[in-house]
Amino acid sequence: SQINLTTNGVLTAPYVPELKKLGIRSINLSLDTLDRERFFSITRRDELPKVMETFNAVLSHGIELKINAVVMQDRNIQDIIPLVELARSTPVNVRFIEEMPFNGGETHKVDHYWNHYQILQHIRESFPDITKIPDPEFSTSYNYQIPGFKGTVGIIAAYSRTFCGTCNRLRITPQGGMKTCLYDNGNFNVRDLMRLGKTDEELMHEIRRVLSHRAIDGWEAENQRDVLNPVHESMATIGG
Repeated sequence: SQINLTTNGVLTAPYVPELKKLGIRSINLSLDTLDRERFFSITRRDELPKVMETFNAVLSHGIELKINAVVMQDRNIQDIIPLVELARSTPVNVRFIEEMPFNGGETHKVDHYWNHYQILQHIRESFPDITKIPDPEFSTSYNYQIPGFKGTVGIIAAYSRTFCGTCNRLRITPQGGMKTCLYDNGNFNVRDLMRLGKTDEELMHEIRRVLSHRAIDGWEAENQRDVLNPVHESMATIGG
């Protein structure tokens, strides 16, 4: 097992050396565009330079770097190919994620989402030699190589949920909520138990209990959610 970090990269760069010492094996960096104006439009923050500082710091410290880009109709389709180009000269895995039907709340309803086939076809139009490569064990992404590129390209079927059968991920949010699936409520809170003084053994017992009730797949997890709390999180808050 290993611990990875998903971050928007805005405040991360100064902590990269410490993260390296702590044993963080891989960092997922959320980056939907390389255009500063579109970055501001999507995130409502003019922080692209700081995110790129994190990008360079992670690479310079030899930590595996994965880019998470949510593909959003009418918002960043023009950024797919520039993001792919990041893998030409750097050993990064640029991963494109299907957008959820409600990506960030009722204010951003998705009328049309790009599925993994459409994303691949769009990339193939510019890079016809892109080829499928073996996916690592338990991978949530379909992975591809472009001849001459140092890095790779991945596509995550977050909405189609075709990876559920091999997913072994546990996610802990910044608030301490543990999600056994992208689509579950994350009601189990590790932080609260730690603040109550639970021992490591007690924490492990509770985590195993939660895992024993893990949904079969994302569709079941979504159906188990509270009717008053439907899926609406942004992928940026969940991680790839």
